[in-house]
Amino acid sequence: MLAQQIVSGLAAGCLYALAALGLVLIYRTMDIVNFAHGEMAMVSTFVAHTLLARVGLPYVAAAVGALAFSALFGMLVERVFLRPIQNGPLISMMIMTLGLFMVFNGAAGWIWGFDPVSFPYAVRGRPVVVSGLIMTRDSLLVLGVTLVMALGLYLVLRLTLAGIAIRATSQNAGAARLMGVPVPRVYSLTWGISSVLGAVAGILIAPTTFLSPNMMAEVQIKAFTAAVLGGFSSLPGAVVGGLLLGVLENIVAGYISTQLKSTFAFALIVAVLCIRPSGILGTPPRRKV
Repeated sequence: MLAQQIVSGLAAGCLYALAALGLVLIYRTMDIVNFAHGEMAMVSTFVAHTLLARVGLPYVAAAVGALAFSALFGMLVERVFLRPIQNGPLISMMIMTLGLFMVFNGAAGWIWGFDPVSFPYAVRGRPVVVSGLIMTRDSLLVLGVTLVMALGLYLVLRLTLAGIAIRATSQNAGAARLMGVPVPRVYSLTWGISSVLGAVAGILIAPTTFLSPNMMAEVQIKAFTAAVLGGFSSLPGAVVGGLLLGVLENIVAGYISTQLKSTFAFALIVAVLCIRPSGILGTPPRRKV
């Protein structure tokens, strides 16, 4: 039973990891926490549902269209709402993302309605049984997509000029600007990538939570928990934190109570901040004195 709980928890942990990657990417680049990350993913998921149900596109085409919208949406949010206050206090930018959280939630309810609607699974079929462990085909897809997205992000950051520009900006935006790096474009690109990561998580989780303006509320909390657990300054830490959180909360639900899953997430945040504030793979911030 324990092995089954671990396998089932990995699928949920992958979704938390994808959402946490987007949060950590923006935090490393701009030193702010995007509280609207989950709502942006929700809007992109609604776009995917519109392309599926109303336009009649196949699932893959609708997903690709929604991800393209998500990238443009993220860049637009950065350009219109964040860039004008970029030189202000960081707290102002964080409050702006909190305001956008409420605006996007209300706008989605006004456009698509607040009643939950069903969202189709990407793949269907009988579960796969390996050594007595049962894995649904959708869970296997989630694991595969997370692996591809995490590996793709790593390769982009390590092997491309855009990735080098993102890493340079995250280390020192002023020095990167002096070296010719177009920092404003890097910020827009970062928001676009982060939005796509969140949209992938939203599209994959919508079949299990149903599609509604509040569908990403719990996932957003778990993504924050995963980022804190792994370390807000570490992209690999976001993946490790997401997987670990998914497994631990599944064990808690299986052996103690399903009602304690969300409570456990908050308790884990408190415990990590008390024991190791920088997270499992995070590095403590360096301050000049």
